Amino acid sequence: MRKTVNGISINYEQKGSGDLIVLLHGWGSNIKLFANLIELLSRKYTVVAMDMPGFGESEEPPSAWCVDDYVQFVIDFLKDYDTKQVMLLGHSFGGRVIIRMHARENLPFEVTKVILVDSAGIMPPKSNKKSWRTRYYKLGKAFLSTKLMQKIAPDALENFRKKMGSADYAAASPLMRQVMVKVVNEDLEPYLHLIKCPTLLIWGVNDTATPLSDGEKMEKLIPDAGLVKLENAGHYSFLEQQFTFNRVMCSFLKIED
Repeated sequence: MRKTVNGISINYEQKGSGDLIVLLHGWGSNIKLFANLIELLSRKYTVVAMDMPGFGESEEPPSAWCVDDYVQFVIDFLKDYDTKQVMLLGHSFGGRVIIRMHARENLPFEVTKVILVDSAGIMPPKSNKKSWRTRYYKLGKAFLSTKLMQKIAPDALENFRKKMGSADYAAASPLMRQVMVKVVNEDLEPYLHLIKCPTLLIWGVNDTATPLSDGEKMEKLIPDAGLVKLENAGHYSFLEQQFTFNRVMCSFLKIED
């Protein structure tokens, strides 16, 4: 399915009936990974999952968005739905959007339940090695951005960025790389206490992208939160331990197994 939101063509899926639950995917991902989850949740709920701007089959945003821009996008996307209550599930980057949304006053709907799966949002402590790498990157970027180097080696800056960046950074378009820089440098920890509704945290014990310690910190800072740890699972715990994950979801959302 497709619709246009603020001039951006969006790919999305909707299935089921009942109360509305919205699924937000992770960075570099898309709604295809939610196929099993959509099938499960649609037994009881109206499930909506969209490829957010810049991901999957949706168009890129018009500029380098920050997390709050994605919050506004989700709010605008949901304007077509005649509902005053929404449940939200976010994996990784999708969790960032949900956390940041709770900093908004006067949302047009009430968030009744939140599910954060291997969510991003906690800033990792900077090690000496990482601090050195950051300084090296800034110096290299400044040097390769000079007019002389741009003339001598026009591709050097882009190659340097790819070498120094993560796999996600290298795979992204130039615009989405700017988005990524903004997103990963935003610390969302100060907003966690604003999530007042019942919150389920599900984490892969072996997650290295957003480590289990992030989930443990979120459990302490979110007033009504509970953490479920999935053994033998990493950052995509909802796929790696699908059976157990689904059982947890059925319990929290009161879906007949």
